[in-house]
Amino acid sequence: MGVALITPFKEDESVDYEAIMRLVDYQLQNGTDFLVILATTAETPTLTLEEKKKIQKLIIERVKGKIPIVVGVGGNNTKVVVETLKNDDFTGIDAILSVVPYYNKPSQEGLYQHYKAIANATNLPIVLYNVPGRTGVNMTAETTLRIARDFKNVVAIKEASGNITQMDDIIKNKPANFNVISGDDGITFPLITLGAVGVISVIGNAFPREFSRMTRLALSGDYTNALTIHHKFTELFDLLFVDGNPAGVKSMLNAMGMIENKLRLPLVPTRITTFEKIRAVLNELNIKC
Repeated sequence: MGVALITPFKEDESVDYEAIMRLVDYQLQNGTDFLVILATTAETPTLTLEEKKKIQKLIIERVKGKIPIVVGVGGNNTKVVVETLKNDDFTGIDAILSVVPYYNKPSQEGLYQHYKAIANATNLPIVLYNVPGRTGVNMTAETTLRIARDFKNVVAIKEASGNITQMDDIIKNKPANFNVISGDDGITFPLITLGAVGVISVIGNAFPREFSRMTRLALSGDYTNALTIHHKFTELFDLLFVDGNPAGVKSMLNAMGMIENKLRLPLVPTRITTFEKIRAVLNELNIKC
C-alpha cells in the first residue's frame, strides 16, 4: 500500500510543513510501504515551485530511505515534463508517477508518444496514471500494454478508470515486469483478486495500518479477513469522494485532530453534512475525534 500524501495547510492557507512531518512519521510508524508525493491528492496544481521543492526535500530527509518515495511528474505539455525530468534533482526519489495528459484530449497515439518521450528522458522507474474522470481521456488497455512492452523503465500503472474489464485486460496481457496498481480505494480488494499488486491510497492517509493490512491479507490470499476490513471502510470510501478529493480525507484527518481543514481554491472543504457523517462513522469505528 502506497499513500498519496495530502498537503496540509494552515488557516492562512500557507503550507503546514510541521504537519507534513507529523503525517510522514504517522505513515512510517503504521505500515505504509511507499509514499506518493506531489500528486493529485497533494493539491499540486495550487502549489508554487518553491513549495513543491521544499516539500520534496523535507519528506526525503524525514523518510531517510526507510520506504520508497514516488513523486508526481506529469502534465499536458510533454516538452516541459521532459525538461523537468532531465534537469531537476531526483536524488532520494525512487520512481515517478506521470498522469495521462489532461485538457488537451490527445489521441491514443498521442498518449503513446507522450510516454515515449518521458521514458526516454529518465532512467527512473515510471508509473503511468490513468484517471479519465480528471483528465478527460481514457488510456485504453491496448495503449497501456503497448507502452509497457516498449519501454522497460515503465514498470506499472495506477489504474483509476473504474473500468474493471479494462483493468483485467491489462493484468491478463501485461509483460512480466509490469504491474497494475489500484487507483481507487474502494475497488482495491476485488482488483487484487484479479492480479493487481496493491494500491496508491487516499484513505491510507488516515488509516495506514488498517488499509495496509487489508492489502497484505488480500495479496497473501486471505480473502476472508481482507474482505472484513474492506467492508469496515465501505461507507468511508463513499464519503471520501462525495465532495471531491482531497476534501474528504482532509475532513477525516481534521476530525482525528491531525490537520487544519483547509484547502486551496478552487477546492473547498466538504459540506457540513458530509463532515458530520464522517465524524459519525469514525465514532462507530472507535476512532478518536
